[in-house]
Amino acid sequence: MAPARSPRRSFPVWKYSLFAAIAVLVSLAVVGGALLATDLFLHRKFEKAAGLNVWGYRGPVVGRKQAGERRVIVLGGSTAFGYGVRAGEAFPAVLERSLRARGRERGGGAVSVVNLAYNNEGAHSFRFTLDDYQYLRADVVLIYTGYNDLGRPGANTYVFRHDSPIFRLTGYMPILPLVLREKAILLRHGNLEAAYRGEKTTFRPNLAQRLTASTYESAMSVTQSLERQLGRLSPETRTPRPGTATECTSRWRTYCDEVAAAVDLALARGQRVLVVAEPYISDEHVQQQAELAAMLAARFGAQPRVRRVDLGRAVDLHDPALAYDGMHLTVQGNERIAARLVGPVADLLETL
Repeated sequence: MAPARSPRRSFPVWKYSLFAAIAVLVSLAVVGGALLATDLFLHRKFEKAAGLNVWGYRGPVVGRKQAGERRVIVLGGSTAFGYGVRAGEAFPAVLERSLRARGRERGGGAVSVVNLAYNNEGAHSFRFTLDDYQYLRADVVLIYTGYNDLGRPGANTYVFRHDSPIFRLTGYMPILPLVLREKAILLRHGNLEAAYRGEKTTFRPNLAQRLTASTYESAMSVTQSLERQLGRLSPETRTPRPGTATECTSRWRTYCDEVAAAVDLALARGQRVLVVAEPYISDEHVQQQAELAAMLAARFGAQPRVRRVDLGRAVDLHDPALAYDGMHLTVQGNERIAARLVGPVADLLETL
């Protein structure tokens, strides 16, 4: 007679569910940890050359504001970021060194200049950046503006850091998606800055380059998908301001409104503001800055905490020794801009 079989024990459903949940969490932790390690490596690799630090701005992390320290933040696009030169050669870094040297000569306290600019960002981005970096407790806001708002009115609503849910949630700026994206752009278009501006180029990638670009884009989509899952934030809706600045014509009304909103926000936080016109690049740019100057005079002319500096003629953009591509400045060009800004910034700091 065959021995009786023992009854099969059923595995509770809740244990299957628990095991599956733990497996998913462990997988996410492993993948997330690997991506974070890669991201930190890339930050270290590119930070001094053309990258950003872990908190999303160019140059070293400034840390907690010290007693007696005075702090300047710079808003703007690629010309303030220092596209084409190293972090220490962009004008915000040169300005910091100059202000510190001036402070030592006159017995002043420590000064820090933080470069919050980024490629293609225009006036619409300024309010977002002021909010994102309010924790830096800046004393002076330097707005370096013009080029990136010369296109269709209100079209530039680019806010680079806000494309990352992780940054919006934590303040940490992942660089891996950016590296993958820009490698793909370079392979497909041949000119990174032109691609950001939406310009057509004559560059034609070969088949191997197209396949490599597709690989980078696939990897980028994976990292962005994971980032969205980890961040759990919906896409941000960005709309330009309605354009009510009657001091400016309809062509520049939205632009004037965006700059005025940033100035108002900085003033509400007790900050000083220096609005700087970039070196003139076209007749349209000259007109844009003339109307912005009229708006600033009308709205803030009686406000001693707001000043404007016109650097339209400070650099000849046709001189390759100063501007290597007719827009972005060389080391010498950045030094010239910084030299023109030392006095105005120091004057504002002395009013603290």
